[in-house]
Amino acid sequence: MQGSSGWIDEKSESRLYVGNLDLRITEASLIKMFSPYGKILSEDFLWHTRGPKRGEPRGFAFIQYSTKEEAKLAKEKMHGRLACGRPLVVRLASEKCLEEAAKDSSEATRKVNKAGVASGTSAVTSRSTKIAAIKNKLKALEEDTSSVKKQKQGESISCNNSLDQSSGTRR
Repeated sequence: MQGSSGWIDEKSESRLYVGNLDLRITEASLIKMFSPYGKILSEDFLWHTRGPKRGEPRGFAFIQYSTKEEAKLAKEKMHGRLACGRPLVVRLASEKCLEEAAKDSSEATRKVNKAGVASGTSAVTSRSTKIAAIKNKLKALEEDTSSVKKQKQGESISCNNSLDQSSGTRR
């Protein structure tokens, strides 16, 4: 029997972060785009809850697949793919969390350093955190570039979920 921490790890490995969504993309169209890659257990489409944009999409969502293999396949196939003219950003949700944690840690350390309260240890941590964040950003940019190159020229997902071919016809 698998321990509870193993289940959480398995669950987080099958959850995708989908970003850079055009505001015209609906929950239904998102599910339709990602369903060919596996069984979707849940989908969390995020909305603004207050302020002038209340009720409008926030431009990102999370999709939970039944297995990590399905999630990895969807990530490989959909990352960088154009949807409504915008390249999708698709990552494992756990990768996104690690990225944000590194960013938050770097910002917090920078604030402490500006206040003049930092010790020698936190300055070293700050530098290594910054280096790690830069390396992660470069890796993400390289992955974005390579996935866009792999994508068929002229093929994109339009807002009505049909494929636009370079010939101008629709399926």
